Amino acid sequence: MTDRSLGPVVSSAHLATGAVPEVSELEFGLTLANNAFQRWIVRAIAMAGYPALGALDVLVLHSVYHRGRPKKLADICLVLNVEDTHTVNYAIKKLSAAGLVSAARKGKEKSISVTPKGAETCERYREIREALLLRAVGELGLEPEQLGLAASILRMMAGQYDQAARAATTY
Repeated sequence: MTDRSLGPVVSSAHLATGAVPEVSELEFGLTLANNAFQRWIVRAIAMAGYPALGALDVLVLHSVYHRGRPKKLADICLVLNVEDTHTVNYAIKKLSAAGLVSAARKGKEKSISVTPKGAETCERYREIREALLLRAVGELGLEPEQLGLAASILRMMAGQYDQAARAATTY
């Protein structure tokens, strides 16, 4: 727990001086968690045999593998909340060159599917995640409901940031 007598733990004190300074604390936590998460997924995929893949590449691979159904570029971008389709398209090209996904035309749309090699890589990643991350998280003593609540709050905050971004764009 944070010692409140010292003030909020933030990276930018000037942003914690207004209403709800706890949002600044959350933002600092998001920054740390985001950077740690991206570092983790890159290292985990490297252990699975693909050290040249970046964080977005890994997220796209898992998204394409999700539920074993082909995905459209627009759907991948929507699910991952990525506005710049070019970055996701580039990730698909890298994954395709590595033999992890394949693209096919379905009418006017390009459909992306995971290859058997890509499915095997996702399963290897899952095993690494289980062994190195989930066991350690289990030792924290957090209840599953606490993790679910944190995930729900993060999704709600994502909506708030998206709405604030739309508002900022209209000014």
